[in-house]
Amino acid sequence: MKKRVKILKVDLDKCVGCKACEVICSAFHAQPRYSWDTPDASRIRVFRDELQGVFVPVKGSFYTKAECPGRVLYIQNELPQSGYRPERWVICSFCGAACPARDLFKEPGTGLPLKCDMCESDPPLEEPVCVTWCFVDALTYEEMEVEAEEEEEIKELDVAIESLVDRYGWEPLLDAISRLYLSKTQGEG
Repeated sequence: MKKRVKILKVDLDKCVGCKACEVICSAFHAQPRYSWDTPDASRIRVFRDELQGVFVPVKGSFYTKAECPGRVLYIQNELPQSGYRPERWVICSFCGAACPARDLFKEPGTGLPLKCDMCESDPPLEEPVCVTWCFVDALTYEEMEVEAEEEEEIKELDVAIESLVDRYGWEPLLDAISRLYLSKTQGEG
């Protein structure tokens, strides 16, 4: 079976860390569209890799209930005589997962996971807005066909519900859904 795959490519030699991709992504996904922007709601984040001296755009990829065991703290310029402020970061800075270890790729206020959807819209865009607004062409977009096994598609709503269950538990979530359902159906009748 062939599957069409959308790919966001990053050229680290071109990225200057301007974060225009973060701003336009959050504005595109605002409701109503372009009504506000906050980089915290962006589905792409730009990090500085001090070891390599490059900026790394990372897109939100998946939701996970648990943090991975591979968290390693990196510290650079820690010596007081160096005159530089110590830089601290963990390797998960370059991970696109929404996990309990950090607040990245989570909707501000609700904590729901944010995943890059390649700016799917109606009518469809030729390319994601982050690519369009990348003035140094560090981001490029490609579509290709690949061989793939049939897999069950995980719906965005399923991920959001799973995240809410993890945060509040089944009983409070079902109570809230029941209240909302009753208020909507009784208000329509």
